Amino acid sequence: MAKARAIVKRRKAVRNIRKITKTMQMIATAKFQKALKRAAGTKPYTRKVRELVAELAGTVGDVEHPLLRNPTEGERTNRIAVVVATSDRGLAGAYNGTVLRTANHFLREQEAAGKTIDLYVSGKKGISYFRFQRRQITKRFDEFADQPKFVDIDRVANDFIEQFTSGKIDAVYVVYMNFVSAGTQKPEAMKLLPLTSLDAGAKKTADQAGPGKLKSETVYDFSPDPKTLLDELLPLTVKAALFQAFLDATTSENVARMVAMKSATDNADKLVKSLTMQYNRARQSQITTELSEIMGGVEAMKG
Repeated sequence: MAKARAIVKRRKAVRNIRKITKTMQMIATAKFQKALKRAAGTKPYTRKVRELVAELAGTVGDVEHPLLRNPTEGERTNRIAVVVATSDRGLAGAYNGTVLRTANHFLREQEAAGKTIDLYVSGKKGISYFRFQRRQITKRFDEFADQPKFVDIDRVANDFIEQFTSGKIDAVYVVYMNFVSAGTQKPEAMKLLPLTSLDAGAKKTADQAGPGKLKSETVYDFSPDPKTLLDELLPLTVKAALFQAFLDATTSENVARMVAMKSATDNADKLVKSLTMQYNRARQSQITTELSEIMGGVEAMKG
C-alpha cells in the first residue's frame, strides 16, 4: 500500500507541474505572436534602409563619412565594443546557452587577435554567466526585456556612434540570436560599426546582372546634397540594425521558451501515463495478495 501511495503522490506532483508548463507555453505563445509581428514588421524597413544607403553610397562614388571609416594601422586603438543579448529568465531550452557559447568563442577570437574588449550585456542570464567567468562587464542593459523600445535603442546607439566617431573604439559587434523563422534561429555576431558592408552591398547590386546581361544604372538628383542625406541615413541605419537585432533576440527567446514548455508538457503527459500504469500494477498486486490471504484464512478455518 505504501508503494501505491508514493506513486499517487508523484503522479499528483507531475500533474501540477504539467499545469504550470502548459500555462507557460500558452503565455510564451502569446508573447511570441506579439514579438513576431514587431520583428516581421520592422525587418523590411531595416533591409530597405540599408539597401537605400548602399545604393546612395555606390551612386555618389568615393564617400567619406565617420561611420564608414575603417581605422588604418596608425589610427587603431585595438579596442572594440561587443554587445551580447540574452534573456532575463530561463526555461527557454538551449537559447541562452547557444548565444553565450557563440559570444564566448567570438570574444576569445578577438582577444587572440590582440583586441581589448568593452563588454555590454543585456539580460540577467548573460550577466550571471560573465560574472561567473570573471569577465569585466563595461555596462549592463536592464531595459531590453520583453519589449525593446526604439527610444532606448536610440540612446544606446548614439553612445556607440559617439565612441566610434571620436576614435575611442575601432568597431562595434552585436552577438544575438537571429530569427529566421519559427523553426530556425541562428546565433550571429553582427558587425554594427563601421558600416563597411555597405560598399560590398553596393558593388554586389551593381554586378548582380552578371556577364552578358543588360545592366541598368539609375541617375539620381539629390536634394539636399548627398552628404546631408548620409549624415541623416547612416546613423539611422545603425540604429535600425541594432533595434532589429534586439527584436530578433526577443522573438527567438519566446519561440525557444514556447518549444521548451511544449516539450515539458508532452513529457509530463507521458510520465503521468507511465505512473498510472505503475499504480495499476501495484494496486493489482496488492489486491491479489489480499485475496490470497483471505483464501488461506478460509482454508485454515475449514481444516
